[in-house]
Amino acid sequence: MPVVYAILLILLVVGDQTLKLYVVNNIATLHFQEVIPGILSLTHITNTGAAWSMLEGKMIFFYIVTIIAIVILSYLFIKAPKKNYIYRFSLIFLLSGTIGNAIDRFTQHYVIDMFSFDFVNFPIFNLADTYITIGVILIIISLIFTSAGDQYKQ
Repeated sequence: MPVVYAILLILLVVGDQTLKLYVVNNIATLHFQEVIPGILSLTHITNTGAAWSMLEGKMIFFYIVTIIAIVILSYLFIKAPKKNYIYRFSLIFLLSGTIGNAIDRFTQHYVIDMFSFDFVNFPIFNLADTYITIGVILIIISLIFTSAGDQYKQ
């Protein structure tokens, strides 16, 4: 089973980087390409901050936080109970998103964002951000099921 986690991690990071490469090579900066008219567009922006461009330009801070996050997530994955699959998958998604954005930060000093919802005013985000969101949702689900399961063990 550990091979499945490694393969998933690699596929997610490669998927993120491949999409970012597509956007860089096919969409001019600050231009949009409709994917689903009125709903979703791809755009090409660079972000030197975190979500919603918070702490924009604070690259040393992001380098340090990124390294710490990767170390902690890796440690949590290694120590995670082998049978807690949801929790382990959540950590893989969090790690994949963190690594995907880390590659951008360390190589280009900014993150490529591309997904734009056309029907609502929402910040533009990337695939790595989506992985992080999925990871958080899976952690919440894992905590709910673990907590519910603990009630029956007592």
